[in-house]
Amino acid sequence: MLWSDWANLLLRWLHIFAGILWIGQTWLFMWLDRRLEDAVENPGGQLFMVHSGGFYVVEKRPGLASMPKTLHWFKWEAALTWATGIALLVVVYYLGGLLQEPDAELSQGAAIAIGLALLPVAWIVYDTLWRFAPTPVAAPVSFALIVAAAWALGHVFSARAAYMHVGAALGTIMAANVWERILPAQRAMVDAIRAGRPPDLTLGARAKERSKHNTFIVVPLVMIMLSNHFPTLTFAHDQAGAMLGLLTLVGWGAAWVAKRR
Repeated sequence: MLWSDWANLLLRWLHIFAGILWIGQTWLFMWLDRRLEDAVENPGGQLFMVHSGGFYVVEKRPGLASMPKTLHWFKWEAALTWATGIALLVVVYYLGGLLQEPDAELSQGAAIAIGLALLPVAWIVYDTLWRFAPTPVAAPVSFALIVAAAWALGHVFSARAAYMHVGAALGTIMAANVWERILPAQRAMVDAIRAGRPPDLTLGARAKERSKHNTFIVVPLVMIMLSNHFPTLTFAHDQAGAMLGLLTLVGWGAAWVAKRR
C-alpha cells in the first residue's frame, strides 16, 4: 500500500536521523567526560578542540555558583528516536503482516500484546538488576537475558520480528535511562543550585553510569537494525540467538576499546 510505503520511509528516515543526534551526543559527552575526569579536584581543567573552522574550549565543573541564563538539555533526541522506533514497529510488524510466520498458531492480537508487554518488562528487569546487583553480576546476566529473549521470541514471532523486538526492548531501556534516571538526577542538581545548595554529586555519578550503559547498549541495537540486510548471518541463522549473543559481545568489546581511546 502506498501509505505504508511512505510511512515506512519517512519514519525510518526520521528514526535514523534522531538516533544519530542522540547517540552522537552520548558518545561525545562520554569522550569529553573521560578527558575531564578530574573536574572535582581540578575544576578549572579545560579541553581544547578545533572543528568547523573554529576553536572550542570545554570545561567541566562539579557545580555552579548560580544558574546561567541558558542551560542546554539533551533529551528530545532520545524521545524522538524511541517514538519513531515504536511507530516503525507498529507499521512494519503489527500492521504490515511481518510479525508472525504464516503457520503461526498464536493469534495476531496475542502476539502484539506480548510484543508491547515486553517493552516495560525489559526496562523493569534491567533497572532492578543494575540497581541492586554489582557489575560483575549484572553484566553477564544482562547478556544472558538478551540471548534468552531472542531465543524465546523466536518461538512466538517470525525470526525477523523476534530480532526487532529485542532491539525495541534495548531501545526502550536506553530511552528510559534518559527519562527515568538521567534527567531526574540532572533536574535535582539544577534545583539544588537554584536553591543555593551544593548539588549532590552522587546523582551525577549515577546518571553518568546509565549514560555509559547506553553507549554499550546501542552497539548491538544498531547491529539489529542492520540485520535485515544480512539475514543468513543473523535472524535467519539456525542459531539466531547464539549469533545475536556473539555479535553483542563483539560490539561490546568494540565499544570498550573505543571508550578508552
